[in-house]
Amino acid sequence: MLRRRNLLATGAALALARPALGQTPKVLVHVPQASIGSLDPVWTTAVVTRNAATMLFETLYGRDEQLNPQPLMLEGHRMEDNAKRWTMRLREGLRFHDGEPVLARDCVASLQRWMVRDPVGQTIKARLEALEAPDDRTLVWRLSKPFASLPYALAKTQPSPVIMPARLAATDPYRQVAEFVGSGPFRWVPEEYVPGSLAVFAKFDGYRPRDEAPSHAAGAHRVLVDRVEWRFIPDAATAANALINGEVDWIDQPLPDLLSRLKRARGVEVGVIDNYGTFGAIRLNHLQGPTTSAALRRVMMAAVDQQEVMTGAMGEDRSLYRAPVGYFLPGTPSANDAGMEAVRQRPDKARLRTMLAQSGYKGERIVCMHPTDQTFYDAFTSVCVAAWREIGLNIDDQSMDWGTIVQRRANTEPLEKGGWSLFPSGFPAAEYRDPVFATNLRGNGRAAWFGWPDDPEVERMRDAWMDSTDEAELRRLDQAIQARSFETVPFIPLGQYFPPSAWRSNLKGLLKGPVPVFWNVEKG
Repeated sequence: MLRRRNLLATGAALALARPALGQTPKVLVHVPQASIGSLDPVWTTAVVTRNAATMLFETLYGRDEQLNPQPLMLEGHRMEDNAKRWTMRLREGLRFHDGEPVLARDCVASLQRWMVRDPVGQTIKARLEALEAPDDRTLVWRLSKPFASLPYALAKTQPSPVIMPARLAATDPYRQVAEFVGSGPFRWVPEEYVPGSLAVFAKFDGYRPRDEAPSHAAGAHRVLVDRVEWRFIPDAATAANALINGEVDWIDQPLPDLLSRLKRARGVEVGVIDNYGTFGAIRLNHLQGPTTSAALRRVMMAAVDQQEVMTGAMGEDRSLYRAPVGYFLPGTPSANDAGMEAVRQRPDKARLRTMLAQSGYKGERIVCMHPTDQTFYDAFTSVCVAAWREIGLNIDDQSMDWGTIVQRRANTEPLEKGGWSLFPSGFPAAEYRDPVFATNLRGNGRAAWFGWPDDPEVERMRDAWMDSTDEAELRRLDQAIQARSFETVPFIPLGQYFPPSAWRSNLKGLLKGPVPVFWNVEKG
């Protein structure tokens, strides 16, 4: 019965999505930064998955352009008992792409799945006494300790606390869901998906946008095109030519070397949409292989010049990056100078080789997963590998596509059994405003993000930060956490970068924010 119901609902959605007779469908053709390895934003933190998930799924709250959380799927909330009890009320008329209503129990199941995988979700789960759905539209949170940042956490985009049907949310959080059914303004068109070539998202006519003006992920998500096609074009020059010739409408992250040509092209505009940018990073395996040694991780960090990495990735335009950076977003209260001498000036090669010898490293193989289909990650990796090899590290530089890395990075086995030592990544810089949301500073072992750092001391300081209301104590803990991170190296910071996008001039309404969004975009 369930299969028949879903089939009928899907058929109805397909019929609704067709433009009226005599109308030409409005199609927006987008070139993402990489091909899709998964569409499950809880199972993976891949940026391309995050970007797709904003189209298909919704969260209870959405962040506006200033990163403030605003009710999205909710009418609103009531906070009581010093932020230990929250009551949230769903908007009327929310529906999934299969035609079924969105119910509070769907939200409970989805959030419980997310809390297993997301570091902030794990923090909430540790304080959670109960998450209940007393009726179809009401959620009640009862916490053992206050958590005033709950709306901000529920507006996260990576990993995202998306709402899906309870039947799908029942999937093991460490396995991918089998279907991609959300309640977002677009729906997935699986029959047109061609891996490595094409992904299609059709307007979901059952979606009811909010009444407020749009502001990034907050407000009205009004879809002004019939479908969005993602064309995967690995060669950056080919993608640029396609944009110049009007064959595609929008390139998410064109190669920096091509920006000057795109800026000169008629009918093309270039600009930074993500005004918070990304933290470039090398994530290291703390569980297997030679990178389990903190001393070796510190040498690897010392060998990397952030300025050199950012120049290699972004070119000579210094407005497109900041380097060096520490472990918190520059300009936020948590940013500080503790330990920054570790990244401000690279030691000379003789000193680095001495540090390497003192670390106890004996030439063991270090497996680098090198994504060649992601422009910035490819550049990061190439610069870092060259620096490491210069001082004597035995780097097994394995080229592969990003989708393969997304699958393989979950492998906790030794190197000889398909394990790995490191891979490049980019973390949303907006999340690195404090120790609570800077999730890759977590030291919670097997429950941590891929790499699995185990550091009870940093966990203790993070808990103390959440429990404190004293501003001076918060700043002291910020410094202590950063100093500790430079000692244990949960990841190697590479700089903050702001990749521009490029689009055809007839596209209007692109919204600024940490994630490219496809509502409010009109194609003239």
